[in-house]
Amino acid sequence: MEGRDCCEKPFRKAIVGGAFDRLHKGHRALLDTAVKLADSLMVGLADGPLLAGKAFRERILPFDERRALLTSYLTGKNIPFQIVKIVEPIGPAGTDEEADLIVVSPETYERALMINEERRRNGLRELFIVVVPTVLAEDGAPLKSHRIRAGEIDPEGRLIKG
Repeated sequence: MEGRDCCEKPFRKAIVGGAFDRLHKGHRALLDTAVKLADSLMVGLADGPLLAGKAFRERILPFDERRALLTSYLTGKNIPFQIVKIVEPIGPAGTDEEADLIVVSPETYERALMINEERRRNGLRELFIVVVPTVLAEDGAPLKSHRIRAGEIDPEGRLIKG
């Protein structure tokens, strides 16, 4: 962060990663935090083996559709961004020399620590880690994509009456 001017955002490049299925209020909280803190953004969009253990995996939107929804959301946020496919847990976060911030949820904090370990092995500075609190659905339980895929809640966390 040294060498940054007083009125710029505190970080050069933020990294956010995930499946971003059914782009929901929790995803938007992660992305919006990264946008507020950094001059640019890299989104690691999970695919392939990284989706294998997810509940209702067969209902996950195709990669291109998830990428299009992310692109639509981030366009107009007044920040340069790139979306990269990741098929292993660390992805380019372990080698990107410009990155200096990673924004995660409490459940992915351990992944950020793994990424920083990989960065140390690669002779890179660790990423500053910002943890965004879990967004809750109206029933008080975490707003999660698998709950949307199951038909329990909508992307805003409202219960679906069935």
